[in-house]
Amino acid sequence: MAAQINLTTAHEVALEDFAAGDPRVMAHNSLVSFKGEESVFEVPYLGKLYRVTYPGGQVSGTDGGTEVPLAVKIIILHYLTQAGPEPLEGTRISYKELPNGFVYATPFANRNIRPLVSIFAGNPDKLKEAAAQLGGREVELGDVAVEIFVLPKVPVTFVLWFGDDEFPASGNVLFDSAAGNHLHTEDYALIPGLAIWDMKRLAGL
Repeated sequence: MAAQINLTTAHEVALEDFAAGDPRVMAHNSLVSFKGEESVFEVPYLGKLYRVTYPGGQVSGTDGGTEVPLAVKIIILHYLTQAGPEPLEGTRISYKELPNGFVYATPFANRNIRPLVSIFAGNPDKLKEAAAQLGGREVELGDVAVEIFVLPKVPVTFVLWFGDDEFPASGNVLFDSAAGNHLHTEDYALIPGLAIWDMKRLAGL
């Protein structure tokens, strides 16, 4: 219940910040489309397209599917509001290298890295297949790794090492080194887990 209350409060604040922004600037910085005649953003998120009304901030899927989860609404609104004009840098960093990320590094690992390893270390092909369904691609890291653009300026890389008789399987989650320009560190604590559960569903695990 407390988590839901926190999400509700975060959503209310996100709506206020979003309504105060300039839609043209937000569209430019976030690399998304803004249809001025409809006053609607079109935002690609985890392989799907979402519509966000301005200034109301209502988030809906373009496929007419189920209600968008509150956490996803918050992430999309935060991204539109917070994304800066800076381009991606092409260098990967860990969560603890984000601004103040070291403070939350252990909970981040429990929320994101442990599920990644437990779900996919024994199913690497499933990881690659699920990532591809979300528009992702394989990259040369670890024993297997995939990169998914959760949002246009938010690539997330999921890395696995299979382990052996001496060492257990392990993993990591990496972000572009410009990540701090486009979302707050708290959002990056949430995003990988949302992608992992999407991949788990797509993989049928």
